[in-house]
Amino acid sequence: MSGKSFQDLIDEVHSKGICQMCGGCVSFCSSAEYGVIGFKDTNSPPEFINKENCLECGICYQICPQTHVLDDNLNKNFNFLEESSLLLGNYIEMYSSQTTDKDFLRLGTDGGVVNSLINFLIEKKDIDGAIVAKSNAPFSREAIFINNRESLIEASGLMLEISPQSEGISQFCTYTQSLPKLSHYKFKKLAIVGTPCQIYTIRCMQDLGVTPSENVEICLGLFCYENFIFDNNNKHQFEKNFNIQFQTIERINIKDSLIVKLKDSNGGRKVVKIPFHRLKEYVRPACNACSDFTNIYADISFGGLGSKDKFTTVITRTGKGQKLFLKALNSGIITSVDLEEKKKNNIKALVTQFAQSKKKRKENYINNLR
Repeated sequence: MSGKSFQDLIDEVHSKGICQMCGGCVSFCSSAEYGVIGFKDTNSPPEFINKENCLECGICYQICPQTHVLDDNLNKNFNFLEESSLLLGNYIEMYSSQTTDKDFLRLGTDGGVVNSLINFLIEKKDIDGAIVAKSNAPFSREAIFINNRESLIEASGLMLEISPQSEGISQFCTYTQSLPKLSHYKFKKLAIVGTPCQIYTIRCMQDLGVTPSENVEICLGLFCYENFIFDNNNKHQFEKNFNIQFQTIERINIKDSLIVKLKDSNGGRKVVKIPFHRLKEYVRPACNACSDFTNIYADISFGGLGSKDKFTTVITRTGKGQKLFLKALNSGIITSVDLEEKKKNNIKALVTQFAQSKKKRKENYINNLR
């Protein structure tokens, strides 16, 4: 192994404030049954619980998205031969798509394509279920396991009802620790919907053959520029700066900016678009140390950037991902716009621009840490 241990993760990653809190080290610890490491606080890095039982095997260190120990292996597996390919990632095809399911389209983010593909896989019995994120308050999500259409609809998108539920909560975070859920569903074939750091960790685990990574049937990756974290103090600052009350937030979306849809007590609606550069103080610190915007290690990547409203930009990356998407397309559960080469190049240029911006941000952030 690497000769490194969880203590090295604490020293080299946690102490610098760049732990992504993906939960990979907790989920795939060789001594997980002894509870060696765990989350004492869901919004803080994992800690030693029973240090004396640590095997110092180094798996946790190797699969961490901030150590990059297995980058060469993964880049070889995904045929990334040049530095430039790490921006957009290698891909088979690019689409602008929309679900034909009215419920998924109404409730989902962008074109509702991700949920339609998951439901398709469940109905075909290609998977037993999926681990997805469910919104439980504005800017707050939790990871859940779903195995039917009804639970998918319940978890769909970032649709929120008006309620005072957020007022008593001391902290909100849009980032979801989905990987710890894997250990609860061993021996099931799973789809994982994840951010770049989560998908990266899964690929590392698969490269090492670490159980239960073999349960992950397909990785559905989301475009991710940044996630947000709020405590009560900066929550009130956010409301003041942008004239937004958390309890009026109906839907949140991220494209080329943060898009917040509000609903007032009279049934009216308002859309507020906030540029990313105005959100720096609300970004999870670890997001500044991540350079992957397009989720280059996923089987399929998804995002709203580049597509018109209620459509999803889809990038198929692996043979497995392309086969699934074409099956779904041919079955009629999703539709795809016939993109002319010029339009496709425009989408590619816009997505690459954001990928370059995120890469540059990481370089500056890491240099400042040093």
